[in-house]
Amino acid sequence: MQRLTIVRYKVKPEFVAENERLSHAVFERLRQDAPDGVAYSLFKEADGQGFVHLFVNQKEDSSDVLTETPEFRAFSADGATRWEAPPEVARLSVRQVDSYFSLTAEV
Repeated sequence: MQRLTIVRYKVKPEFVAENERLSHAVFERLRQDAPDGVAYSLFKEADGQGFVHLFVNQKEDSSDVLTETPEFRAFSADGATRWEAPPEVARLSVRQVDSYFSLTAEV
């Protein structure tokens, strides 16, 4: 099986920039490590405070390749301070049927 995780939350207005800074560090780590079979994206909602994370591990039903990095731990460490409410999290064990990715980040 594979892992699909979707996390959605809203941060307090004064923490938007910090949330993005901490998120970018996680992405830099993934780019450095380049784990095979992993896709990870971060989206900001139209209100400017809502964020949605999408994680896919095509190799195994685990998110450790992401969540065990020091950068992700730093991102998660003070999350409760940044969030307006606890995140909505969906962790799914799935079998991918098909996919197409052609995404580029606008940073």
